[in-house]
Amino acid sequence: MSFDLSEVMFITTANVLHAIPSPLLDRMEVITLSGYTEEEKVQIASRFLISKQLKENGLDPDSLQISENTIHKVIQEYTREAGVRDLERKIGTICRKSAKAVVEKKKRIIKVNKGNLHKFLGIPKYKQDEADKADKVGVATGLAWTQVGGEILAIEVATVKGKGGLILTGKLGDVMKESAQTGLTYIRSRASELGIDEDFNEKYDIHVHVPEGAIPKDGPSAGITIVTAIVSALSGKPISGDVAMTGEVTLRGRVLPIGGVKEKVLAAHRAGIKTIILPSLNEKDIEEIPTDVKKGLNFVFVDNMDEVLKVALLTSEEKKSRAS
Repeated sequence: MSFDLSEVMFITTANVLHAIPSPLLDRMEVITLSGYTEEEKVQIASRFLISKQLKENGLDPDSLQISENTIHKVIQEYTREAGVRDLERKIGTICRKSAKAVVEKKKRIIKVNKGNLHKFLGIPKYKQDEADKADKVGVATGLAWTQVGGEILAIEVATVKGKGGLILTGKLGDVMKESAQTGLTYIRSRASELGIDEDFNEKYDIHVHVPEGAIPKDGPSAGITIVTAIVSALSGKPISGDVAMTGEVTLRGRVLPIGGVKEKVLAAHRAGIKTIILPSLNEKDIEEIPTDVKKGLNFVFVDNMDEVLKVALLTSEEKKSRAS
């Protein structure tokens, strides 16, 4: 039997684009949907998921009490996703164990809070991202996009005696490695203006490391973070601990736009970051950020590395004032 599909619109979904064959992707119109914010997940759980799981597990609506603070903890420490599938599974687990307690102990109401959540879900699987607020030399905080949302990314740089070698560790992808090489060339071309010994490449090897080496990392958006960390290590100037950044860098020090701004900003907010450096061309993306999140953040939009370093690196006076 034949079917006329000429007027049919096919809609498909995917978590990542790189897994879609190029000839097929070329014939598609791609609509990108960002993941839910933490507060959105809390509201989805409170309004829909809990009642759904209560019904599926044979519990009365009033027999289980879960506070919003508890749901926050479930999201932060037991799930790692852009959507809410795993969150619903965790709520289902709580409901099943509650149903068992109702039957065995003849309790009419089960109260789940942050203190007893581990009895229902076990030991937390994840630790909430929290930025190291200390001002350090050679350590910069970047922002990364992943399939499950945004994350903060610490980039460490150390200099050792050598002959200009660049060592990259932390399971970095090719694009990220190229970004580091581009950044180093930019620094060499501007060494004098940056207050760095112009012959540093003949005296030192530079080691760039991104912790959590078992997790693959790639993309150009760590460019300005890598450059900032290297400049800090070579100049001895500390980097402000409450600043995070993201952006691609060119050989001439221009800062280019990146993707995943909403997810990255939310990650910075969760980690307690106060100032976020973004490419100027990403200023329009700030409209997607929830108002309550934007209120506690200072956004700095930049076009070049000079502007980045002016914000991120501490002057001698700033260093003294922070120490006092």
